[in-house]
Amino acid sequence: MLWPFNHFRKPRTPPRGTIEAIYGMIVTQAREPLFYRALGVPDTVNGRFDLLVLHLWLVLRRLKPMQGGAALSQALFDRFCDDMDANLREIGVGDLTVPKRMQAFGEAFYGRAAAYDLALTEGREALAQALCKNILNGEHIDKADRLAAYAGAAMAALDSFDDAALSNGSAKFPSPDKVDAGQ
Repeated sequence: MLWPFNHFRKPRTPPRGTIEAIYGMIVTQAREPLFYRALGVPDTVNGRFDLLVLHLWLVLRRLKPMQGGAALSQALFDRFCDDMDANLREIGVGDLTVPKRMQAFGEAFYGRAAAYDLALTEGREALAQALCKNILNGEHIDKADRLAAYAGAAMAALDSFDDAALSNGSAKFPSPDKVDAGQ
């Protein structure tokens, strides 16, 4: 017999090690120097944030259809928020200002995710335009096209991994220098 109050139980959250592995994979890729040297991503706090958001969006997009993907996605987003909070405090942002900055980070993430989702429905040129606007400060559409080609290759790579490889953090992003913009 099922206990009648099981629905009051807190939903299971993915193990902390799983989230750390996936988030570590995202952060490592977002720190890849080739993005900054070859693809024109500004090597600034904002540029690094935007690249982190792009990779987080790519992984969350892949997790969505997985069994347990919603809980994994939420835990991964929570880890991102914890990281942003810790970074703000580390650079000396005061306790009263942190919530305002966190709200701005959340709005930035959701705005970019919505723009990238919409662009995906319209094709690679639209994705390049969205990436140009959000990551490259509206400049260098040629580099944005290469970044869009990379995003497409990253989506294909993430889609090729089985759910277990993705959820344990052993999936890998493609190297940005191995992507052909003419794809």
